[in-house]
Amino acid sequence: MNSELYLADLEAKPAALATLADALASADPFEGLPEGVRRVLFLGMGSSRYAAGVAALRLRAAGIDAYADYGSAAASYPAGPETLVVPISATGGSRETLDAVARYAGGPSFVAALTNTPGSAITEAADLVVPMHAGEERGGVSCRTFQHTLALLLALESRLTGGGRDLPDLVRRGAEASADLLDRRDEWLPLALELLDGPHGVYTIAPPERLSSAEQSALMFREGPRRPADACETGDWAHVDVYLTKTLDYRALLFPGSRYEDQAMDWVRQRGSTVVTVGGDVKDATAAIHYAHEGDADVALLTETLVAELVAAYWWSAAS
Repeated sequence: MNSELYLADLEAKPAALATLADALASADPFEGLPEGVRRVLFLGMGSSRYAAGVAALRLRAAGIDAYADYGSAAASYPAGPETLVVPISATGGSRETLDAVARYAGGPSFVAALTNTPGSAITEAADLVVPMHAGEERGGVSCRTFQHTLALLLALESRLTGGGRDLPDLVRRGAEASADLLDRRDEWLPLALELLDGPHGVYTIAPPERLSSAEQSALMFREGPRRPADACETGDWAHVDVYLTKTLDYRALLFPGSRYEDQAMDWVRQRGSTVVTVGGDVKDATAAIHYAHEGDADVALLTETLVAELVAAYWWSAAS
């Protein structure tokens, strides 16, 4: 792992997304799926599972039985002809995910593997291989592959539901939003570095529809600069994390959009905690970071983790 190369990986996000948009415009990566899919089982670990959790929620809302499971689970849904199994591994070599997908290899379930590494072990059991088109992540941290996984899972949703939006256009808007945050980092990043730099770590908060943003952001703080960090769903925050504001120098990144964020902010106001919002203004937040197309929830899903990734990159570089 290398902090300078990680920052370079982040700076390459807009170009990588443009490449993915072109690939999506030229062909549907899930065109080879069979008809009659009634259930989708996502398998993955870490960032892969974070992205899959949001995809599963969206599919359930569309009436499709879907679940994102840990690759390390001893068992999950049984194989069946109506079950689509989607293992996700950027490297294609995650041990737990490989063990999980082995239960479905050669069986009645169709296996569609998402990976950034063609020819990797995860492709061996797959009936369809979907490349991430994220390029090599030389910093050793999943950042572009996380973003591309989300975009490709939106493409899967579109394929299975027969609807959805113009995916190439969405990905290009995500590239523009990422470029905007990168180009204007001198305007917002110094304050974010200062406000989030507390003695008790960083806490990340997001609605369930974008919980992956909070989970991935917290992981970036842990993985690079080795800072304490944890994620929480906005509504659940008042039930599980509110207690931390009483005893800690509580500092959080809030991704707006939940109907329950006012409930959380009531406690923040009472206890003088520090909250930085990403992609929207929230009453009594300490600061807000804005970017292009932030009002589009799907663009936010693809873009907003870049704030935490950049903060993590600069902290990591300073520490090393």
